Amino acid sequence: MKPLPTNESRLAPESVIELTVSSEAGSRLDHFLTRQLPHLSRAHLQRAIEAGGIRVNRQTCKSAQKLKQGDTVLVEQLDVPREGPQPQAIPLDILFEDEAIAVVNKPAGMIVHPARGHWDGTLASALAYHFDKLSQTGGPTRPGIVHRLDRDTSGVIVIAKHDQAHETLANQFKSRTIKKEYVALVVGVPDRDSDIVECPIGNHPTQREKKAIRAGHPSSREAITFYEVEERFGRFALIRVEPKTGRTHQVRLHLAHLGCPVLCDRLYGGRAVLTARQIKPDSEDDVVLLERQALHAHRLTLTHPTTHERVDFQAPIPADMTKVLQLLRS
Repeated sequence: MKPLPTNESRLAPESVIELTVSSEAGSRLDHFLTRQLPHLSRAHLQRAIEAGGIRVNRQTCKSAQKLKQGDTVLVEQLDVPREGPQPQAIPLDILFEDEAIAVVNKPAGMIVHPARGHWDGTLASALAYHFDKLSQTGGPTRPGIVHRLDRDTSGVIVIAKHDQAHETLANQFKSRTIKKEYVALVVGVPDRDSDIVECPIGNHPTQREKKAIRAGHPSSREAITFYEVEERFGRFALIRVEPKTGRTHQVRLHLAHLGCPVLCDRLYGGRAVLTARQIKPDSEDDVVLLERQALHAHRLTLTHPTTHERVDFQAPIPADMTKVLQLLRS
């Protein structure tokens, strides 16, 4: 095993550490690492795990994960922030705000919280600048963050301003009482006007950044998605989607499973850019209309953590998706 540098702030990219679990089977991952790498603090190791720089059997993991005999722990990257995100004066489209929560319309291209290689320009940094207080339940790198959206998914996201609100909202997500509604532009048209997709989602067998539909795999978890076709445009469709569970990449993966991947979904659809000519072959206009997945978190309905009233928040379909819709409708 190569020795680690004594400086906690960075692990050289070539210094990948591989540890095999033997006598410490049953230990939490963070406890195991603290004993194996005593010159690094437990808090620093937990941040590295959260950021994806430490993996178990080449899969992302959590600090509290219990290790098994023969597990392989890879320490790949410890370049993580010691403290919370630095406030940055990034404009935010704030849909609602009171003493307990804020609701933001996240733009496409913005990462929700710091992760390996993405410390700046995150929603967390923008929140730290715009709000004096945020919940700390999610840890130092995720102040106020209760749930997340993929980087290239736009739309409604709710923020907790204190820990009690955070806990209440987290429980609603866990009990599935929060209603989430997305709109998606897809390539292809489903055979049915509406349906429910029930396909378990687990880790992809070969590609770390992807998920896969894998029935019976140890990493798989139940995933349920309701969809309804709003409009059909020949080879394309506008679909309303209500995920009943909240698995990573769930909407994108379930729509791709139907044979109707989200437009410009690099991971699951293959096409990364859309031009006017690709919609209308006879068009002389080759301007780029879309450079990100056409998925938008349109609506979020929840019980307010303080007033206990049912509240509904909506974010309008963004300009890039609207342009594509206008061309399809023409």
